[in-house]
Amino acid sequence: MMTEPRAPLLLALFEPDIAQNAGAMMRTCACLGVEAAIIEPAGFRITDSRFRRAGMDYVNAVTIKTHDSWDNFAAWLASSHRRLVLLTTKGDTSLWDFAFREGDIILVGRESAGVPESVMASADVRLRIPIQPQLRSLNVGIAATMAITEALRQTGRLPGARTRTGIPGGTGSVTTTPC
Repeated sequence: MMTEPRAPLLLALFEPDIAQNAGAMMRTCACLGVEAAIIEPAGFRITDSRFRRAGMDYVNAVTIKTHDSWDNFAAWLASSHRRLVLLTTKGDTSLWDFAFREGDIILVGRESAGVPESVMASADVRLRIPIQPQLRSLNVGIAATMAITEALRQTGRLPGARTRTGIPGGTGSVTTTPC
């Protein structure tokens, strides 16, 4: 009996405006086996040397979907039947209290402004990463990496991690993925 392959985790960047942060997030996606999406307009082109330099040759190892607008991304999202998980300083659920599922889409906002209220309202879940109360926020790339790693850990897909029986794909064996 053939089973459908599990939907991978996806990191979506909403109108990213700093090429170096976006490139670094693409490198993280490549190393951890996560797909990516860039929702335009971005503050740079994917061919931008700053983006390519930050992502290095890893950018060629990640699947990057581009959507020319939020509306086009939202239409794709509706047809994908996947859950949209927004990282935001205004989130009502802590990252550490959330249960990720296969196929979740982790959305991060612009470094300079986050996401507009209409995008925030579209999210199925709004997560925050608790930090020291006197500080505003983490770097968007660091926050994305923390959420991706936690999602992969919970779903048994973290490269090189010991998996446990009972977690999807868990066999108790150790697998490594060179990066």
